[in-house]
Amino acid sequence: MTTLIESDEHRALRAAVSAFARSRAHDGDHGALWQEAAKLGYIGVNLPQEYGGGGGGITELSLILEELGAAGNPLLMMIVSPAICGTVIARFGTDAQKREWLPALADGSRLMAFGITEPDAGSNSHRIATTARRDGASGDWLLTGRKVFVSGVDIADATLVVGRTEDARTGRLKPCLFIVPRDAPGFTRRAIDMELDSVERQFELALDDVRLPAEALVGDEDAGLLQLFAGLNPERVMTAAFAIGMGRHALARAVAYARERIVWNTPIGAHQAIAHPLAQAHIELELARLMMQKAARLYDAGDDAGAGEAANMAKYAAGEACVKAVDQAVHTLGGNGLTREFGLARLITASRVARIAPVSREMILNYVSHQTLGLPKSY
Repeated sequence: MTTLIESDEHRALRAAVSAFARSRAHDGDHGALWQEAAKLGYIGVNLPQEYGGGGGGITELSLILEELGAAGNPLLMMIVSPAICGTVIARFGTDAQKREWLPALADGSRLMAFGITEPDAGSNSHRIATTARRDGASGDWLLTGRKVFVSGVDIADATLVVGRTEDARTGRLKPCLFIVPRDAPGFTRRAIDMELDSVERQFELALDDVRLPAEALVGDEDAGLLQLFAGLNPERVMTAAFAIGMGRHALARAVAYARERIVWNTPIGAHQAIAHPLAQAHIELELARLMMQKAARLYDAGDDAGAGEAANMAKYAAGEACVKAVDQAVHTLGGNGLTREFGLARLITASRVARIAPVSREMILNYVSHQTLGLPKSY
């Protein structure tokens, strides 16, 4: 089912994306970059062809994000708009939702954000307090709650919000997904002041009896976690791609510097104290990429359970490899690693994101210990 060697098609795609991203390496216009990437078919490569997408999968989308990041031009919203929201709508949306959103997500003319994390419900999705209740008279949904750390709400046309509805049979709350337009009455946002150098800003959202039509519900009201994890597994794979790209970018900067920086008549890269840690960083990034590719292919093959395990492992491995690569790159440059000229210092904070979001490395270790190793839970 899988192969360790990339196909000729994938190698050609990787080369094309790399050339494109490097040609735009220093202009800083992420909006224009997004639109141009969309025109080339990169943003919607995983979406169905009948709705204007490329008909590929998370395998191709993660490859594209990795190469954009390796060129220093990562597009964080690729994790959210086509990977999470596009995937969920393609798999579970109504025909009307697919017609409305998928072509626009594919051609880059519209974006979607994704709201799941809450102030009192970070890693524990079972504690999500945003509730959705039906208006018996109209059939509309009314959403009330709060979300935090939602990326790109200011540039998104709508947010896919995770709420909870009451099961009529058991009285228990179950997760459901709703498309909330950015201008919906009662839907407000506040930018979070982050010490993170990123084009995409983070927001806290408030939903105060936001009224939505019945057709705002995505998929089956009773599907619950199945639909939710259809988006979360691609999110983990894409976060791994984001981290690997960032790590490769930092490592390339450090290697170039180590070749050229001469102290005591020899390039510093000739010294094992410099060379070996850079080699280790490269090895760990390559290993993380293999697990990412495995996770993506399992997901594209429809193996949700296998993809869940591999996606968590890939995100863990990539986050650790990225942090180590960035740290070693900065250390290789010494004082220069902290200057704006070389652009590495800003990655110190950014690289931590891959360890923290969308799920912490500790929660991934919990997942592997419980789900893979069969060890008892401590909570």
